[in-house]
Amino acid sequence: MAGPVHYEIYVRKTPAANWTLLMASEDRRHAITTAEEVMRDKIAASVKVTKETLNPATMEFASVSVLRLGAPDPVRKKPKAEAPAGPACRTPADLYTVHARESLGRVLEDWLRRQGATVFELLHSPVLAERLDASGVEVQHAIQKVAVPEAQATGQDLHGLIRTYQKLSDQAVERVIRAGRKGDFIDPATMPIARIAEKLQGEQERAFRMGGSIALALQGLRGSRARLTALLDLCDQAPESGPLRAMILVPIEQILCEMLAARWNLPDLFGPSLDQGATLAAVVRMVAPNEVTAVISHDPRLMLLVPPVDGPAVRLGEKLAAGSFPQVAAALAKMVLSELNSQRRLCPGDAEGEINILRALAMSLTATAGRLLTLEEVQNAFIERSRSLVTADFVGAYVQGCPTVMAEAEKLARLSDNVTGGASKRAAARWLEACVASLRFEAEMRAPGTPPTQKLAALRRLQRSIETAGLAGKDAENALVALGNLGTKIAEESRLLQQITKAPVPLGQRLSILLKLASGEAAPVGKLGDLARAEIVRLVRTAEDREALKSNPELVKAIVPIMKAAGVAA
Repeated sequence: MAGPVHYEIYVRKTPAANWTLLMASEDRRHAITTAEEVMRDKIAASVKVTKETLNPATMEFASVSVLRLGAPDPVRKKPKAEAPAGPACRTPADLYTVHARESLGRVLEDWLRRQGATVFELLHSPVLAERLDASGVEVQHAIQKVAVPEAQATGQDLHGLIRTYQKLSDQAVERVIRAGRKGDFIDPATMPIARIAEKLQGEQERAFRMGGSIALALQGLRGSRARLTALLDLCDQAPESGPLRAMILVPIEQILCEMLAARWNLPDLFGPSLDQGATLAAVVRMVAPNEVTAVISHDPRLMLLVPPVDGPAVRLGEKLAAGSFPQVAAALAKMVLSELNSQRRLCPGDAEGEINILRALAMSLTATAGRLLTLEEVQNAFIERSRSLVTADFVGAYVQGCPTVMAEAEKLARLSDNVTGGASKRAAARWLEACVASLRFEAEMRAPGTPPTQKLAALRRLQRSIETAGLAGKDAENALVALGNLGTKIAEESRLLQQITKAPVPLGQRLSILLKLASGEAAPVGKLGDLARAEIVRLVRTAEDREALKSNPELVKAIVPIMKAAGVAA
């Protein structure tokens, strides 16, 4: 004998990915409709619906495929191998370009983190260059990380590339060490930075020597706060304008971009107790202090979510607000967008906190739109982040610990209000419908113990939350209808309308209560409203003390439309 049956929807994000459970439903139509919407919204590459039947004897589920959508894996022709173009970097000067420094930052990330330094400093500091060259293994691993994928992509000989990059590494290290021995780098502690710029003006390698001098000022400093303070002090010593100021600020800005892009530097700058979401909020507050302050003054609750910034972060924020270091502001904005578009949780272990911090970030970034990011970039980032908020894993963690099904439905309604994008809104509506249309929800609401008026008021609050969440589509409509039908059942089982009409209270009081039920103020919108209006009409028709209504003109004014709709003279 077959046992309980439910339907499970599985998706594959990419053709090569494994199947993952999206959601389960007791309604076959709902499961199939959900699968079709997933494909229509391009949420996944493939989707399937299975029918799961429980065997009471073995307590195992028998699975039968009901629907499967999605094209098979495309067969792509292998591109023709082009002639090898040679190594990406050929001379030590090539290592100083932006793309080369980004690659060095990736392959030497662990070593740089241990040293507390940036790639720019490594390329300009004799001490760091000697330290890296002495490590041996670090250099070999870094060369292999670059050479292997390049050889596979271009068809070049791997061992030849390794030998080329090894020679290039030796030349770059020798160049920096030789410059240090010759005294090309001047310590700003012994000579003002403006005087150093004047001395280097006209020199052929002035950019290299100025970079080494600034790197020398950071030598021995640990922690992003101390290093940022030193860099800002150098900025304050620079001339007000002219080429000498540019000679000083350009290398400082490059160091700032690399230092603040490294995730391990942010905890020391903003506080080690902050999670990723709070750190991003602090970054936005540092980059746009005026806009965030205005947002907090409008909504003081954000004060609890957006951490304050202090020390050198405030100084840097003032310079960014004044228009200095545009590349730093752009790099930080890019970093915030990258984190929002990633799958990394902003508040690990706290789903409620993640929604709160996302709302704070949305308000802050929207206020800065036009200066740091475009409004479209902000909207697209939160549309992408919203996709991760309606997955089975996040929703499960979000509603975990809810004491009642009603509490679970209320949290899902709040989730629906905080996601954006058509696909995420529809997914949230599906979660809501599955909750409010479930037997668990109906059994809990129809259970004795709570007065029916309180139950009806709770259902109406939930309806309002769904209505204000901006949900659309059949699932949202079904959720509203299910709440209305459940409210009607509760009222009929408790004979609420009969109790109100026969209550030993004045006619005006009874009509006021019925009017609240009919208007959707105290009960969910649905059939119950029609029943309440019918009772109002019957009471007004048959009441012997209708004269009492004349003393309450506001009540009469509210009843007149109901009477006219029923075809009864007011």
